[in-house]
Amino acid sequence: MGSTSRAGWRRLGAGALALALLAGACGGGDDEEGGNDEETNDTGVVAPEDEGAPTPGGDLVYALEAENSGGYCLPEAQLAISGMQVARTIYDTLTAPDAEGNIEPFLAESVEGNETFDTWTIKVREGVTFHDGSPLDAQVVANNLDAYRGEYEARSPLLFTFVFSNIDTVTVTDPMTVTVTTKTPWPAFPWFLFGSGRVGILAQAQLDDAETCDRELIGTGPFMLDEWTVNQSFKAVKNPDYWGTDADGNQLPYLDSIEYRPVPDGAQRVNLLQSGEVDVIHTATASQIDSLRSLGDDIDLIESDAYGEVGYFMLNTAPDTVFSSLTARQAAAHAIDRERLNAVRGLDIPTIAAGPFGPGSMGFLEDSGYPEYDLEKAKELVAQYEQESGNDFSITLSNTTDPDTVATGDMLEEMLTEAGIDVNRNQFEQAQLINNALGGTFDMLQWRNHPGGDPDGQYNWWATGSPVNFGKIDDPELQALLDAGRTETDPEARTAIYEDLNRRFAEQLYNLWQSYTIWAIGSDPSVSGVMGPLLPSGGEPFPGLATGHPVSGIWLSE
Repeated sequence: MGSTSRAGWRRLGAGALALALLAGACGGGDDEEGGNDEETNDTGVVAPEDEGAPTPGGDLVYALEAENSGGYCLPEAQLAISGMQVARTIYDTLTAPDAEGNIEPFLAESVEGNETFDTWTIKVREGVTFHDGSPLDAQVVANNLDAYRGEYEARSPLLFTFVFSNIDTVTVTDPMTVTVTTKTPWPAFPWFLFGSGRVGILAQAQLDDAETCDRELIGTGPFMLDEWTVNQSFKAVKNPDYWGTDADGNQLPYLDSIEYRPVPDGAQRVNLLQSGEVDVIHTATASQIDSLRSLGDDIDLIESDAYGEVGYFMLNTAPDTVFSSLTARQAAAHAIDRERLNAVRGLDIPTIAAGPFGPGSMGFLEDSGYPEYDLEKAKELVAQYEQESGNDFSITLSNTTDPDTVATGDMLEEMLTEAGIDVNRNQFEQAQLINNALGGTFDMLQWRNHPGGDPDGQYNWWATGSPVNFGKIDDPELQALLDAGRTETDPEARTAIYEDLNRRFAEQLYNLWQSYTIWAIGSDPSVSGVMGPLLPSGGEPFPGLATGHPVSGIWLSE
């Protein structure tokens, strides 16, 4: 299942570049440099030099771009990348992607569909226990799936109810088997069991915890929660009974503990790494990666544009808003000089985005018909909008408080103002920005989303009536394409459908695309195994970083 995307991750002593524009980060593209000790395999992965034999033990400190103050009762949680990273430390998902962009069983032993892709049999992995000692079995898996889809009394999900609305029934057919039927054929269903790392399996005790489900975390993952002080530190210790092993049969994880610290200021994260106060940081910001490059062999840098997100300016198109007008959307699109924005804020490294699907992904188009920068055309459209609506063209631009993101907003404001658009500014912490998106209290957001994989994984972000359709898109033609792509089983036909969807976005301009994101991880040279161990099947680990990465394979040299 799923499309195969261009995969490429690099571990460089001297580093590489990335762009961070939107909602805390944005950008993407290729770096032509590579160390002499790299070797490219037939999947397109640029592999690092041999890191040697893992050494068990040690404590790792990891600086994240944000805190997830809403907690980790996963069916009800709202997780951006920092939250996904923590969740993947405590919980396992039933499936996980591999290096070639295929989805594989993970906590499940197998996930198999029938010929019409509307009945799925999930075999639960034997011998796995939760952190509280309770066993993983079919009943707890079924209860989790019911919790995510809003059919479990103890849990009240806000977002996942819609994500899993295509499930018809969830049935325990034997102690280690769950059968799921769907309302329509659903070829991409196994991807939804991964859910960008968000769909972890909770122990029954946490699932039923009415008071502290968000804080008392019980998963099957490689680490167990030790202590958590919001906005300061999240510390997890080794799960001594973890089911996962490495290629040589050694039990994972290697580390004794991992501590996450939220550090929203990207430049401060770099300084903390350089001073040795933290061992690992993540970022998708050009200036920060450039700083990491300057440290040379004092740090290791991994960057990945594989299966990446797209950075863009998200518009609120709800009725009676400015951007409910196609004329207004066209004016804003023509006003933004994406090439200049990319050169100044992205150091000319990223690839300018033509749509929501990155290179190598199903539905990708080099030319989707997205409009070019044309200041005079933008001015004409601004005047046309004001005449049509009888209102001044005035909007509010919202972004996070990260200095790099604010600087991008400054440049965007300048471009829109030059076209005759009155721009007001709002800045929020990342969690509040997400809440504003959910509530529809914005005109234009600097945003980052849509990591690669099967394109049906994007269904809920754009489907009419979905709570995570933040831009309030209501387009019958777009909805028909989403529904057709979901149920179509022929790969060539699905590709054509998603290419048409790409063109529809370029025509209607619900989002103003900027560039494809590169994520990067900087680490002390003593840190190895960042990209994770082999999958249970023996497959190479997923090279994308847009949804976090596994931590069970990380180890520290002396």
